[in-house]
Amino acid sequence: MTALSEDSPVYLRLRATIAAAILRGDYRAGDQLPSVRALAAEHGANPLTVAKAYQSFQDDGYVEVRRGVGMFVLPGAADQLRVAERERFLTGQWPRIRSHIELLGLDTATLLDRETA
Repeated sequence: MTALSEDSPVYLRLRATIAAAILRGDYRAGDQLPSVRALAAEHGANPLTVAKAYQSFQDDGYVEVRRGVGMFVLPGAADQLRVAERERFLTGQWPRIRSHIELLGLDTATLLDRETA
């Protein structure tokens, strides 16, 4: 779910899209993910690219493959994914964001006021 640029590999952008859907609860434990072909068609991606994104979820233990049936979200996947994405954000994105905030001379009150505006 890390913010990715258009220059990021397609499979990482697809992975971020799927991760966001799991974290939002669009796909819950036990739910079947869209087939590789369906997701590829929906996003205009190569099926092999979608398969690579799905494989990363399987490798990380968030989903399981049921042969001949499909790919399903495992119990606890959302919680585990949230922990991993938080860490990725705090180590990858936050230092750059914080540095930019400091460069612009913004303070917490200004940022919070802006958020609600």
